[in-house]
Amino acid sequence: MLSLSRRACLLSALLLVSLPLPMSAHADDLVDVVKRVKPAVVAVGTFEQTRSPSVDFRGTGFVVGDGLSVITNAHVLPPALDEARKETLGIFTGDPAAPRFRQATVEAIDREHDLAHLRIGGQPLPTMPLQDSDAVEEGQTLAFTGFPLGLLLGLRHVTHRALLSAKTPISVPATSAKQLDAKMIAQMQRSPFAVFQLDATAYPGSSGSPLYDPSTGGVVGIINMVYVKGMKENAISNPSGITYAIPSNYIRKLMANK
Repeated sequence: MLSLSRRACLLSALLLVSLPLPMSAHADDLVDVVKRVKPAVVAVGTFEQTRSPSVDFRGTGFVVGDGLSVITNAHVLPPALDEARKETLGIFTGDPAAPRFRQATVEAIDREHDLAHLRIGGQPLPTMPLQDSDAVEEGQTLAFTGFPLGLLLGLRHVTHRALLSAKTPISVPATSAKQLDAKMIAQMQRSPFAVFQLDATAYPGSSGSPLYDPSTGGVVGIINMVYVKGMKENAISNPSGITYAIPSNYIRKLMANK
């Protein structure tokens, strides 16, 4: 028969062995999921042969559906292309040191939810599935992958964990009439909808990144904007640590209405 002290030691050892397993399993899930996600996450920008540099990186996107559809933010797209100089819209994939450019066309835009659906030609790319964003709960741990530094260090994927802090209205009410501007008034006139508020830091190049379930790789949202303290130029030097994402069910509607 084991003594009381030996039984206590064995019990402690069993607890030490068993407790870390769930956390380790989640970590292993994300490692595997990131490997699957990265080929489906692309850079969005324009290419102009005579420009220096010829590539203009504008944000992140991700591939869905049949492998030829790319989702990004509407604000990532350029206001206009310089057709006289043969500037073209497209995506960049492949080797970070020497990415390949694939021309894209705009299939559909949802400006209310800041979404854009692009189409590319050629061979289909790996895709990410869309999950029901209504099933996501506050307190849930998520992840997003994108290109926060753009071309600065090459197109290298960067992944962040994100806690879903709240589901919050898209527009912040003004405390006085003096704070109302044309953009805020226009937003208040639209049908209200909630976005995901994340306890994570994203940077301007992260716009358009897929927000996904780290255990499945299913997309539940798209990184949309960063709440910045001060001017836009402070986004890198003074990030607030709060990021917003548009729920993926709006992507489903955009794809259905193409």
